[in-house]
Amino acid sequence: MPIFELRNDVIKRLQKTTFSDQGIRERQDIQRLLRDQIDIISDDTMVIAEEFGDWDSSRRRIDLLGIDKQANLVVIELKRTEDGGYMELQSVRYSAMISTMTFDQVVDAHRDYLRKLNVDEDAYTRILDFLGWSEPDHDAFAQDVRIVLASAEFSKELTSSVLWLNEKGIDIRCVKMEPFSDGNRIFLDIQQVIPLPETEQFQVQVRQKKLREQESRKSSRDFSKFILHTNEKIIQGLSKRLLVLEVVRAAIKVGATPEDIMLNVEGRQSNMFISFDGNLDEISFRERVMETDSGGQVPRDKRFFCNDDELFRLNNKTYALSNQWGVDTINTVNKIADHYRSAEISFSVE
Repeated sequence: MPIFELRNDVIKRLQKTTFSDQGIRERQDIQRLLRDQIDIISDDTMVIAEEFGDWDSSRRRIDLLGIDKQANLVVIELKRTEDGGYMELQSVRYSAMISTMTFDQVVDAHRDYLRKLNVDEDAYTRILDFLGWSEPDHDAFAQDVRIVLASAEFSKELTSSVLWLNEKGIDIRCVKMEPFSDGNRIFLDIQQVIPLPETEQFQVQVRQKKLREQESRKSSRDFSKFILHTNEKIIQGLSKRLLVLEVVRAAIKVGATPEDIMLNVEGRQSNMFISFDGNLDEISFRERVMETDSGGQVPRDKRFFCNDDELFRLNNKTYALSNQWGVDTINTVNKIADHYRSAEISFSVE
């Protein structure tokens, strides 16, 4: 978007330039100026450290480390390049490194920062005053890490990554700083581009909704473990799908065939087993399965128990049992156990 200077006699278009063309350096100029006016790119933020890298065995440094009014840590990365480089990857790594910082560690970092700037103020008091606290609230401190990326431009790859990270619940923002010149003076057009300010609240709500849905799906998944008893052995710690595999194995050992079992399991006659002629090993069997693969997100051989010790070889045929089991699992196991009673199949939840 072009920038114009409004004069009494004319509207003059400013020429877009680059930081490098203007001799503006990343650390000595941009970072130095922004650290004292950080609200230009990040509202309600206080810089607590510059070039922070207080972790073991790493030479990496966070350009500016801050805290916000909600006592969250803020990683601020600056680039004067035209595409932002790989700053989103760096910032995520930095966020992980500082995610366990305590209030006392932040005070120590801020004390060092003030000492380097020859500022004769107490770091502890400055942080409490900024947060509006009378004393440290260690439980509420640094519950999250926010990320602010500031650059002259952002590549498509970077913005795609940031949008995806936002959807996954990471608070990461992109602020574009575009330099312009009238030949004598340098101007900066500074705009938050991700998320757009007018849609930021909506996007936050969408992100929170998605996170709630993901947590709901996780909590609704059944991770029960089972103990299986047969006429030969007791097996503990079985998931639902492995429970079916072991029950089928027990039934086959007392004379059942896959065809017999399918007849006794309603709704699974056509997809409970896959079979091919011959006594096949795992590699040959998987090759035959993939010949029937019609595409899809999951390769077809991943939908069956195809390991060598999981295959059933009967009457010059090789069978693999489906590993796709859901709400009908327990009903299937009960039907097999009832029909092949000589296997003495019973099970319970651990």
